[in-house]
Amino acid sequence: MRRRDFIKVVTGSAAAWPIAARAQQANKIYRIGFLANDPAIPTQPAGQAFLDGLRESGFIEGKNVIIDRLFAQGRLDQYAKLVAELVQHKPDVLVTSSNEATLAAKRSVTTIPIVMMNISDPIGQGIIASLARPGGNITGVIQDDTTEISAKRMQLLKDAVPRATKVAVLFNPDEPYDRSQWQQLEPAARSLNLTLQQLAVRRPSEFEDAFSAIGSDRPDAILTTSDSLSFPNRGIIIDLALKNRLPVMAAFREFTEIGGLISYGSVRVDRFRRAALYVGKILKGAKPADLPVEQPSKYELVINLKTARSLDLEIHHDLLLIADEVVE
Repeated sequence: MRRRDFIKVVTGSAAAWPIAARAQQANKIYRIGFLANDPAIPTQPAGQAFLDGLRESGFIEGKNVIIDRLFAQGRLDQYAKLVAELVQHKPDVLVTSSNEATLAAKRSVTTIPIVMMNISDPIGQGIIASLARPGGNITGVIQDDTTEISAKRMQLLKDAVPRATKVAVLFNPDEPYDRSQWQQLEPAARSLNLTLQQLAVRRPSEFEDAFSAIGSDRPDAILTTSDSLSFPNRGIIIDLALKNRLPVMAAFREFTEIGGLISYGSVRVDRFRRAALYVGKILKGAKPADLPVEQPSKYELVINLKTARSLDLEIHHDLLLIADEVVE
């Protein structure tokens, strides 16, 4: 073979390698492991927002991506087992939605990229080194229930129910994050001359007992922590609260939409979409350690005026004016 022809063959083959690699990458079907608490997520706007975020990145479920979904359904002791089950499918990315899911994944997964969401204080929990430089294999979008947000939530509840002097906090004492939230709420309550009462619930079967235990020591309102037990059982909580004629303040609008009085927190649907965009970046080659953890930029106040009327509460006009949405 003449030298000129040999060079053509070599350079031609070299030029073809990136094209072949790109074609192979384009035809690849990626796999996402999705670990959360609430099995209803796929049918919720949040679940659709996650798919929308993937689509924005060029990934469509059933076409070039497969999503394996597993849910703990309030059983905190199941997360480690569920992580192991998802890892068996060899996912390209693991998505975790809750503090407990993320902690379980961190303990057992070191090489698979993890995108976390619906989590608060990941630095304090030892999940990442910093927001700007998370390090390791974990990044994502946090919920950011800071002391300031907890204080504002308490203030808004007081504004909605001015006569309130005692607030019962529904929380799981077995969750470190819930204990942290309690510590955040105490100074906020003191500044508003409110007394806090603990309603401890460790499993779904205990919600009814917790409300029954209120007895004559009756609070003026219920505040739910943003834990993984309350959210999937929000229907039970709201039914019991309305039966006891107690207004509910929550972090998520999903509580207020079904009968809670008021909610304030970062936009859950937006977090799911943003987390999916992170997944897309990683599937395209980005490393989690190089992706700063994103803090919420959107917060919303939702008030259920129908519930207020049923509880004979008159919501001040000024509070209604600043609400992002009023449920009639």
